[in-house]
Amino acid sequence: DDPYRVWLSEVMLQQTQVRTVLPYFARFVARFPTVETLAAAPLDEVLALWSGLGYYARARHLHAAARLWVARWPGTCPQGAQEWAQLPGVGRSTAAAIAAFVQRERVPILDGNVQRVLCRLFAVEEDPRAAQTVRRLWDAAHALLPLDPDDMPAYTQGMMDLGALVCTRTRPRCDLCPVAELCAAHRLGIAAQLPRKRARAPVPEQDVRWGWYEEDGAVWLVRRAPQGIWGGLWCLPSADEAPPGRWRTAGEIARLTHRLTHFTLKITVTRYLPETPRAAEPAAAWGEEARCLAPPEALALGVPQPLRRLLERAADAPIEHAKGNMRRFGVAKGKFEVSERIDEHDEDVARLFRGKEKP
Repeated sequence: DDPYRVWLSEVMLQQTQVRTVLPYFARFVARFPTVETLAAAPLDEVLALWSGLGYYARARHLHAAARLWVARWPGTCPQGAQEWAQLPGVGRSTAAAIAAFVQRERVPILDGNVQRVLCRLFAVEEDPRAAQTVRRLWDAAHALLPLDPDDMPAYTQGMMDLGALVCTRTRPRCDLCPVAELCAAHRLGIAAQLPRKRARAPVPEQDVRWGWYEEDGAVWLVRRAPQGIWGGLWCLPSADEAPPGRWRTAGEIARLTHRLTHFTLKITVTRYLPETPRAAEPAAAWGEEARCLAPPEALALGVPQPLRRLLERAADAPIEHAKGNMRRFGVAKGKFEVSERIDEHDEDVARLFRGKEKP
């Protein structure tokens, strides 16, 4: 198998279903057919192609990993799970999966699907996130490995498919399972109850106000900090973070309910127009981490999914005449919902959960 495509697919499939990944994978390999082309690309272009897939740290790590790959293993690839794990964004299970497919190395995987299979196969009723239980599951995964390394690709894929298609999170298809006779949870009649689930806390909500600061049909964007929610992506500034100059309110244009992994954002977007024409060029007026772009140009950048929806609406909006020049309106009014995953371990997210910071 092509090591580059195996690595790319395994990173994209982290915490994300296959049907979601497929169109993104196709666009990525069409634009970046080799690790060398990915390494040479600007990060903004990588983030733009990733926009909507969620867990944006993966895109930043993917780009950094591609650069490390071509620098450390030029013309070849990491050899074995230990070397694959040296790439940013590649943990133990992902490294093992890549090594099993590419080098046929006898190393176990323990992603969420496989963890669920093992908890049911051995009737593990303890918390699967506890350190002692995790060690037990790793030991079990290693003990089940086939003796012949040539069997590793098929075995690894089979374990993934068993968890994804048969031993599913809800309503496991024990009637179709090829190992049902060996499954302790099936014999005990508790397969659907395992792994044991923690009580889910209520999903918190955060109110957010964005400013659609528009000049001659272009809109101001600012780049977010590298870490945290939507790290490194371009976003609308907050409503109280105005670009230089004097602005007047032109009304509310959108309300969005944006569902992230662990909380929900209630986003209100207000349109602002300059009170007087700007003498300086907009692009040079607010620093390197801010741009004033027409919606079609902004869509070429890495932007969060809710902003992408707004920009797409703006790009399709009616055109009006302004002092003899053609210009675009802002987005049409509307309400809609977007669901997306984020990086749950970022410190910015942790602070947000504690109520100490707004996105």
